[in-house]
Amino acid sequence: MSKLNKILNIENESNLRRFKKGEFIQQPNQLKANAIYVKKGLIRSYIIDSSGKEHIYMFASEDWITGDIEAVEFNEPTSLYIDCLEDSDVIFLKKDHVEEANLSKEKMFQNMQKLWRNMAKLQHRILMLLGSPAIDRYKYFLEIYPELPNRIPQKMIASYLGIMPQTLSTIRSKIAKGE
Repeated sequence: MSKLNKILNIENESNLRRFKKGEFIQQPNQLKANAIYVKKGLIRSYIIDSSGKEHIYMFASEDWITGDIEAVEFNEPTSLYIDCLEDSDVIFLKKDHVEEANLSKEKMFQNMQKLWRNMAKLQHRILMLLGSPAIDRYKYFLEIYPELPNRIPQKMIASYLGIMPQTLSTIRSKIAKGE
């Protein structure tokens, strides 16, 4: 059992929910939001802008935690779509359970370390979206999600990177040729 499982008591099967590929876990404007631990499968979080274009915020595979953190933290309606890219088993983590898990100093320290690492990755991604070439953003995606390129359609990876699928195809070709 991983430290994260132990800290958050994730092994409790009574909270396990199974979702089929394509099924929504959450949609915008829901009043109840929880953090989501992915035990098995692959899910994505995204928004749809006013022109109907998807913008992928995050992918989460086995042993990742995701969710509409703003909605969870501030008890606001959700703003993200979260759906399954594969059949997935997830556990909903209620805010009070996460807070209970933080009671000991050691557990709080471990969670803060993980939070800082994730915030650093998010900051790096935002800065890359603002000013890095598409090829650098793709290489960073491969660092963060090495197992996902074969599990996610190219158009979703392109959306996550903020580029067109054709651009991603060109980048992949250049990398394959060693350019």
